[in-house]
Amino acid sequence: MNITLDPIDIGVFIAYVICLLMIALWISRDEKSHERDTKDYFLASKSLPWWAIGASLIAANISAEQIIGMSGSGFALGLGIASYEWMAAITLILVGKYLLPIFLKNEIYTMPQYLEQRFNGGVKVTLAVFWLAVYVFVNLTSVLWLGGLAIESVAGVDWLYGMIFLAVFSVAYSTYGGLKAVAYTDIIQVVLLVFGGLLLSYLALDLIADGQGVFKGFGILTEKVPSHFDMILTPDNEQYINLPGISVLVGGLWVMNVGYWGFNQYIIQRALAAKNIQEAQKGIAFAAYLKLLMPVIVVLPGIAAVILFPEIEKADQAYPSMMTLMPIGIKGLIFAALVAAIISSLASMTNSISTIFTMDLYRPLKHDKPENHYVSVGRVVTVLSLIIAVCVAQPLIGQSEQAFQYIQEFTGLFSPGITVIFLMGMFWKRTTSMGALSAALGSAIFSVAFAYFWPSLPFMDRIGIVFLMCLALTYLVSLLESEPKNDKSVSLEKVSFKTESNFNIAAVGVVIILVGFYTTWW
Repeated sequence: MNITLDPIDIGVFIAYVICLLMIALWISRDEKSHERDTKDYFLASKSLPWWAIGASLIAANISAEQIIGMSGSGFALGLGIASYEWMAAITLILVGKYLLPIFLKNEIYTMPQYLEQRFNGGVKVTLAVFWLAVYVFVNLTSVLWLGGLAIESVAGVDWLYGMIFLAVFSVAYSTYGGLKAVAYTDIIQVVLLVFGGLLLSYLALDLIADGQGVFKGFGILTEKVPSHFDMILTPDNEQYINLPGISVLVGGLWVMNVGYWGFNQYIIQRALAAKNIQEAQKGIAFAAYLKLLMPVIVVLPGIAAVILFPEIEKADQAYPSMMTLMPIGIKGLIFAALVAAIISSLASMTNSISTIFTMDLYRPLKHDKPENHYVSVGRVVTVLSLIIAVCVAQPLIGQSEQAFQYIQEFTGLFSPGITVIFLMGMFWKRTTSMGALSAALGSAIFSVAFAYFWPSLPFMDRIGIVFLMCLALTYLVSLLESEPKNDKSVSLEKVSFKTESNFNIAAVGVVIILVGFYTTWW
């Protein structure tokens, strides 16, 4: 369905675009007598405060597939889909406590760089090329494609022009300033996203209650569609294959979350750019609380649409349908919030693509160039990656009925193996480079075998089983080889896992809130 935007809405959106570009250029301005180097461009001069880190983590994570896709899942299966968000909150706390200190102590720019320190250049190059391929041909293309479709459904602009606009907008505000411009403007994006989502939920619940308030509306919603508030689905539920019961608490979702939040370059790069470990951990705790809030912003409107728009044909029409509730002017602001989420993800991904290519593949070959040369290379790679993604998005993803499923299936082939490589490499010094590579190869082989011979196995359960198989494979292969002697990473004995009291209090708060959520809607 298409939504007609009033000229006032269009004016609000244009004002947002202009303001964001002006702020990004102001943030990106060069300091006199200082030539921008790779630390400035790729790690924001290692100066990010906690609030910028937390906001940027969420902005990088939330995009069209989350907003429209999760609202659609809220419409189709209910609050159960919120497990992806709520379990991510506790995962972030664990990443901040046990993984981040290791990365910061090793003073790395990229995830492949850590693999080189821990294993060798072969593992680094293999995983660097893999990540570049996934980021360009899966992540970047999917965000552009779904973003283009979102703009078409909301504003009536052709999806191709929508994709081109998103790519140009992303380049305009992120290419010059690098990660610093991305991270600081992400604060604006997240504020807009949270405000727009909360306002949409408020209007929806108030409408359900006939103007008697959100609490009354929420009560009516839980009474009319009680099945949509089941967090743990039973095997007889038709959506069980997507959310297989207790597995959301103890199964493959953990593997997916740890791999995404702990070892994903375009996510963890924000924390690597922190002033210090304490700021990074506070930023991660802030992001964890924002994740707890996300279902209210993206899932609840989808559930409300079951009552307000029961006639919609496809679940993914839930969020665009809900936007019709918005008054003139505010609708333009919500549209800006949707575009903000897409742009933030694009900017984060392209910055990480340029970081991995420049620092892991290009710089070792051209190691005698001045710093500003590598910054220029990074900018060129950013533009090229977007051009490629725009060209291949429709042929690759346009043929798929469910783009979100395409992303999950492809990344699910390798995420168990990558999670094993990092966890074993970080916490078991006996792990060898061949053991690490066997996990990467085994992950793909095992995943394809399960998909072919056991197609009824829920995706999340498959991830968990493949993870355990890769863990065993890495252990056995490593034992068959002699103990590695080329480990240049910092020993765990030199890494402090002690955290400040504010982080510990925040962590306990997250656990208490999650226990409350799952106890209430078990």
